[in-house]
Amino acid sequence: MSAIRIIERKSAGRTLEAGELRAFLGAYLEGDVPDYQMAAFLMAVWFRGLSGAELDAVLDTMIASGASLDLSHLDGPRVDKHSTGGVGDKVSLVLAPLAAELGLYVPMMSGRGLGHTGGTLDKLESIPGFRTDIALDDFVSILERERFAMIGQTPEIAPLDRRLYDLRSVTGTVSSIPLIATSIMSK
Repeated sequence: MSAIRIIERKSAGRTLEAGELRAFLGAYLEGDVPDYQMAAFLMAVWFRGLSGAELDAVLDTMIASGASLDLSHLDGPRVDKHSTGGVGDKVSLVLAPLAAELGLYVPMMSGRGLGHTGGTLDKLESIPGFRTDIALDDFVSILERERFAMIGQTPEIAPLDRRLYDLRSVTGTVSSIPLIATSIMSK
């Protein structure tokens, strides 16, 4: 796997194979691909996008990079409302408890602000004593009891997304639709 070759091919608008994307992203997570090369790749994606197959490969790699929560034991529908920034972040704060009151389970993993918008977590953490850094077991317990729980991204769930999210915030690639979509769906 050659990081430079992958960056060059994506920059030229070519479609990458699932295996080479998985290897490239895995190498980044392991520290074998430096941030500056991943930043170049993210910018290539920003300009050229991802094909459906590439999007699937990136998403699968992000999900497989960490743990998943099994919420199949919950006795009702599970829903989420995920914001991509701005006004939508405020909607989450009202909509999620309302949905829970209607009998839906609302497990939410929210992020920090990207670019110029403050994220849902940034807003919640401005409330004295409000914690978003709870353990996954506690998150599930709160969800079972209250039908709604919100947590910040953890080291266990989608660590690849966390690294890419942080890099996107400083590389001008926040607005890339494929990167937004894979980030949201991986959590």
